[in-house]
Amino acid sequence: MFDLSGKVALVTGATGAIGGAIVRALHQMGATMAASGTRVENLEHLAQDLSTKIYLFACNLSSVDAIEELVPNVERVCKKIDILVNNAGITRDSLLMRMSDEAWNDVMTINLEAPFRLMRAVSKRMIREKWGRIVNISSIVGAVGNPGQTNYAAAKSGLFGLSKSAAAELASRNITVNCIAPGFIESPMVEQISAAHREHLEKNIPLGRVGKPEEVAAAVAFLCSSEASYITGHVLHVNGGMAMI
Repeated sequence: MFDLSGKVALVTGATGAIGGAIVRALHQMGATMAASGTRVENLEHLAQDLSTKIYLFACNLSSVDAIEELVPNVERVCKKIDILVNNAGITRDSLLMRMSDEAWNDVMTINLEAPFRLMRAVSKRMIREKWGRIVNISSIVGAVGNPGQTNYAAAKSGLFGLSKSAAAELASRNITVNCIAPGFIESPMVEQISAAHREHLEKNIPLGRVGKPEEVAAAVAFLCSSEASYITGHVLHVNGGMAMI
């Protein structure tokens, strides 16, 4: 079960906690990994942690040119892309009335436009191969909103619609497109919040704790597997029951 031998997987945002866990999970399933991120040193550390070679692609997704070049660069090295995991994301939080155009545009470019452009690029070969898996990492915020994050919520909610529409278009070619919406997950950002705030957050999570990156990665691994071949256009919430949608 859950064997991805012979498949090539591209994961963006691989230098983050969730991205790194996704790379490790798909690597353990036998996939050839193409890991993309902005922090080259973190990419190199990730490669050192894994027992076999992975391919590293430094890419700043705030640049449309860089986004457009990523898939061709990966295909030149790895020959194909069978699996795309759009995990990269940023926040630029501010109240609506104070939010700058730059904060809005930065979040939209990386969190929504980059996934769209990468999906468009990989789908061409996937259609020819009649097999593909696309998983977009959204957020609980895309479903329920959050004060101070109108840009982030709009982009993450946009991933829901993007994924469902693409799923309908690509289903006849044996390509599935799904979303994962994590809740609060252990990360450097979560570690910085105060103990009191964390306690308050955990009281609002029925399972009583913050999630682990590996738990998000396990959901990605499932959706990329042949065992999930009859699931498409779905939003899988990994949030400990924080929002039972």
